[in-house]
Amino acid sequence: MEDEFAIVLDANGVELRIQKVQTLTPQPHTQLGWSVNSLEEVLRALRAKGVVFESYPFMQQDALGIWTAPSGAKVAWLKDPDGNLLSLTQPTTCR
Repeated sequence: MEDEFAIVLDANGVELRIQKVQTLTPQPHTQLGWSVNSLEEVLRALRAKGVVFESYPFMQQDALGIWTAPSGAKVAWLKDPDGNLLSLTQPTTCR
């Protein structure tokens, strides 16, 4: 479905709503994130395709740009073409 406010998609049985905005102002925090089983594997594959991951001097990230949270979860960030911050997370227990 699409109207003047949003686009609504069926993502394999899950409703995904994408809000339309008049002016885009990328925010400094994560806008959308995905859980992955092997963050290092996904990062290596995406880097091979030219994807650049964010590096933050105030965080202890490894050479791939992975930060390990106190919980043990591993996280990396990248920006989409519009400058929105996206994340990839490997939870402490993969689903």
